[in-house]
Amino acid sequence: MNNTQTENSKQSKNRVLSGIRATGRLHLGNYLGAVKGMLELQKDPNIQTLYMVADIHTITTPYKVEELRDNRRQVVLDYLAAGLDPEKSVIFLQSMVPQHTELSFYFSSVMSIARMQHLPTFKDKVKQYPDYATMALLNYPILMSADILVYKAGLVPVGIDQEPHLEVSREIARKMNELYGLDFPEPQRFATKGEYVPSLKGEGKMSKSVEGSFINLTDDLGTITKRLSSAPTDSGKGTVTRVQNEKGKTVTTYTDQAGSESIGVKSLLEFVELFQGTAKRAEYETLYESTGIRYGDLKKELAAAIFAELKPIQEKRAQLEADPAYVDSVIEAGAARARVIAQETVEQVRTAMGLG
Repeated sequence: MNNTQTENSKQSKNRVLSGIRATGRLHLGNYLGAVKGMLELQKDPNIQTLYMVADIHTITTPYKVEELRDNRRQVVLDYLAAGLDPEKSVIFLQSMVPQHTELSFYFSSVMSIARMQHLPTFKDKVKQYPDYATMALLNYPILMSADILVYKAGLVPVGIDQEPHLEVSREIARKMNELYGLDFPEPQRFATKGEYVPSLKGEGKMSKSVEGSFINLTDDLGTITKRLSSAPTDSGKGTVTRVQNEKGKTVTTYTDQAGSESIGVKSLLEFVELFQGTAKRAEYETLYESTGIRYGDLKKELAAAIFAELKPIQEKRAQLEADPAYVDSVIEAGAARARVIAQETVEQVRTAMGLG
């Protein structure tokens, strides 16, 4: 291993990469599950943070060209409004760093089609979009691996649902290192408090593709209140059961007076804990097992708590929208900085594989 590779290995241990697809403005799931983790890591002076808008990943499922052009800028605005600082983090568009796609092709030479087809995320997307089972969709985890490893990032702040993709990244890193004597790290997930944000509909996670399941970072108090008003509940009374699963994590279940599990209530109280604290959730659980919860009051208070956290973000966003030249400069500068790091890695891989 030469001196340059040794230095790269040293740097990569303290390098982080994360990104969000350009499918629209960010929602609470993105904010709690990814952006908050990004902000936490950005505070550490010993970590180099790189945060991208994953616009190439966006074309792996059906999309509209003009919407993509607008959405990727909207994500940059949300990043900056939420507190990502271009002086501390490299903020860029994935498509402006062509080394991502070049490296993904090299990585595809060490992964089998069968391995990709067996991923649960691929199967889920094929069910969701049966007419769009493309090679791009199949290769999604390989491109994600290239996104991470082109910067030799050791930490990735993503939700638990992305763990299967990170395992692919680790497999690719091991294979490339064994076959070609490279020094890729095996990236690990950086967990955040709100890593899995439930849907407002009560089932699954908050998702932009599921209407009625999300709250946008740009929603005003009235919109947040309206979105919460449609969240499913029950009579307000029942029993609370807590058990530990095989991983030692406490799982709480709410059962209404009719004996049915209230998944919607569980989701609501998880939001209460995220935005109003553990004590407030405990207070509602006590009411649930005694006099009953008044869901109208709960939702009104919860909407106010969510809006209180989002209001400063919205105010900062309005300032950014009024200064498009600044946003353009952030995008251009971020891509330039990212390309320098990415090109060095790609050149190492090309040489190691006999292509240099």
